[in-house]
Amino acid sequence: MPHPPPAPRPGLDVDPAVVGRRVRALREEQGISLSTLARLAGVGKATLSGLEHGTRNPTLETLWAVTAQLGVPLTAVLAEPAAGPTVHGTAVTATLLEVFTDTDATYELYRMRVAPGPGQLSPAHPAGVTEHVTVFAGVLRAGPADAPLTAPAGGHLRWVSDVPHSYAAVGDEEVAASLLLRYPRRGNPAERSRTVDPVDENRNHFST
Repeated sequence: MPHPPPAPRPGLDVDPAVVGRRVRALREEQGISLSTLARLAGVGKATLSGLEHGTRNPTLETLWAVTAQLGVPLTAVLAEPAAGPTVHGTAVTATLLEVFTDTDATYELYRMRVAPGPGQLSPAHPAGVTEHVTVFAGVLRAGPADAPLTAPAGGHLRWVSDVPHSYAAVGDEEVAASLLLRYPRRGNPAERSRTVDPVDENRNHFST
């Protein structure tokens, strides 16, 4: 029996105005125009403007697309980690548990749930970002959009997520999992975003 489409829900459980101010500050700090960021992220100019002004509650997919082009982790535009913000996508609900850094990378640890039914396609992260998922309940199919991986409860998945990637629950059981994202330290991404076509860059950095 087919699953009904999921009911619409806000993308954030945190104040959109706070998120919008942080997105705008990062964009202006890097000298990127609103039109340019919207084009690179693949979102409408009106959508990005509404996000920056706090009048639109963006989806998880939109936030990942925008932060990828700004070259920052998702948590750079969310509330402080102690607040434990939750973000929602088409199928994924992710609650931030911890952010930590070392000399080479920044890490974000989330508690993740994937609802049964239609899956979720997420945009590419910056080059070199990896995702590590441990499944606690259900069966998860996730990874590169053109070559997803599957893991049952107790299983672990890892992929390079600098290409479009997907998440879907297999069967009728909701998936409960942990998601760890690793963002390698790198130079100023704004300069590269103005000179490198992101589609070509993602093709050249596949592994996901």
